[in-house]
Amino acid sequence: MHDTVARTKDTGDLRGYLAEQERKSLLRFLTCGSVDDGKSTLIGRLLYDTKLIFEDQLAALETDSRKHGTTGDDIDFALLVDGLEAEREQGITIDVAYRFFATPRRKFIVADTPGHEQYTRNMATGASTADLAIVLVDARAGIIQQTRRHSFIASLLGIRHVVVAINKIDLVGYDEAVFEEIAADYRGFARDLGFETITAIPMSARYGDNVTTASANTGWYGGPTLLEHLESVPVDRIDTGRPFRLPVQYVNRPNLDFRGFCGTIASGTVSKGDQVVVAKSGKASTVARIVTHDGDLETAVAGQAVTLVLSDEVEVSRGNMLVSPSARPEVADQFTADIIWFDEQPMLPGRTYLLRTETDQAAASITELKHRIDVNSFSHEAAKSLDLNEIGSCNISVQQPIAFDNYVDNRSTGAFILIDRMTNRTVGAGLIRHPLRRASNIHWQALDVDKAARAEMKHQKPVVLWFTGLSGSGKSTIANLLEKRLFNDGRHTYILDGDNVRHGLNRDLGFTEEDRVENIRRVAETARLMADAGLIVIVSFISPFQAERRMARELMAEGEFVEVFVDTPFEECARRDPKGLYAKALRGEIKNFTGVDSPYQAPANPEIHLDTVGRPPEDMVEEIASWLRERGIA
Repeated sequence: MHDTVARTKDTGDLRGYLAEQERKSLLRFLTCGSVDDGKSTLIGRLLYDTKLIFEDQLAALETDSRKHGTTGDDIDFALLVDGLEAEREQGITIDVAYRFFATPRRKFIVADTPGHEQYTRNMATGASTADLAIVLVDARAGIIQQTRRHSFIASLLGIRHVVVAINKIDLVGYDEAVFEEIAADYRGFARDLGFETITAIPMSARYGDNVTTASANTGWYGGPTLLEHLESVPVDRIDTGRPFRLPVQYVNRPNLDFRGFCGTIASGTVSKGDQVVVAKSGKASTVARIVTHDGDLETAVAGQAVTLVLSDEVEVSRGNMLVSPSARPEVADQFTADIIWFDEQPMLPGRTYLLRTETDQAAASITELKHRIDVNSFSHEAAKSLDLNEIGSCNISVQQPIAFDNYVDNRSTGAFILIDRMTNRTVGAGLIRHPLRRASNIHWQALDVDKAARAEMKHQKPVVLWFTGLSGSGKSTIANLLEKRLFNDGRHTYILDGDNVRHGLNRDLGFTEEDRVENIRRVAETARLMADAGLIVIVSFISPFQAERRMARELMAEGEFVEVFVDTPFEECARRDPKGLYAKALRGEIKNFTGVDSPYQAPANPEIHLDTVGRPPEDMVEEIASWLRERGIA
């Protein structure tokens, strides 16, 4: 009986404790700054001082401090966060490390982000969900470029509260003048970044000065300790006060009697009986049920995962949004966004990427790089591309409309990532600013004579034969002979040749990667129009990049794009050198020459693969003609 009462009491205490934790507010913050400013040490100190380290962890930490530490006989608190052996060996943080801790007043999730410039993308990842940023500054160095860089990115990503942790104050003799000068410098350059609060605190993360307890060494400082500020800074989430948004992640239909739309509420509140609208179609309905794992609710708020059952049979699929009828999101296929570039390969306007929002995705391209932002001076610079960790303002075109909000108004529904379609790497993150209305009065014109009618009159099927290969591979020779063969057979054809097009349509383009992308984009659009006229279009271009050939393929109807890889080794092309270009390129007289100092990405799965070594062009023309005959094209 006694054991039963004790277990009941323990259960009650546990439930009370969990309920108390549930009622606490949550602050998400990140630490950022330059290398060796003490970010990891600061987090380790917070965990240690709030007594959130178990005895076995403390023993392991003492052992690791002797093995890997940089603080002599003292505990190296940075090792609590720098958990990877590779990081410890190098003494750096190379990824975002998340830690959870709590005090009697508040719960915290902290992200420790890398200080190296090449890991700016990791810092952006940590900042994307944070409410507050702790920007560490070495008291000996003051404000440096990385301080400005991280502060700008924090501002860009919507963080409104900043703590300027002027660390290692012990190494400048706890000098008040040094502290005041650095604090004034920071406020001076950050005054236009839009932060609501900037709080400067002198501290020593190693020795604990002003981290969780006030330091006797800084009697001249009358402000809060870091923990006091973290516990009191106003971070009541305003998501519940914003318009209702439910990005639909999944349509749950286990049987004919139930159809629910699942997702996490991004902002606002919703109650049973409320009217909602499908963002993309504008169809309206009312909420019949709010279903959760623990039962139905009368009202749900931002952050809750729910399933909404509507009173009407409206079409809603993954990627759409259920929204407030009085404050709808934007729905557009063109918009302006700030992009942080993550990839070592540059961002090139005109290249197609996969754009992915919280629940939606579509093919997209950057139509214009308006300017690059210098994150050190905050100035706008003219640029043709973005390199790793650079930030730019861009116009973006999406193949089909998406629903979104301005990032400033809603961080969940105003953000996206860009994915390389060939490698599946995440290459950039974007923050939507506003839609573009430039094409709102342009619509597709219905025509009575269509592609099928034009092709039928010519007794052929429209097709684009896309020849790709190195300069000198024999593309133009084979293409020319093929057109003669098809013309003699009564077919209607047209050749788009790389050299000829650059005398007219593309005469304004050079040979940089950016210009080559635009070169292929224009030619692909032209080829599509010619195929629409019912022609057999023969395109002969080096077209060195897989991404652009894929873009051209996706412009055409299914089965209308035929990739012909004219496969001639570099050595053979250089030996032939019909235009003397290889000799000049190898002497350095021509820059960005494919195969020499600019890459050629060979097709992985071309429809027709022509191995040219030892074969006359006529044999390869016959091979292509046979391929076309077998498929009833020509």
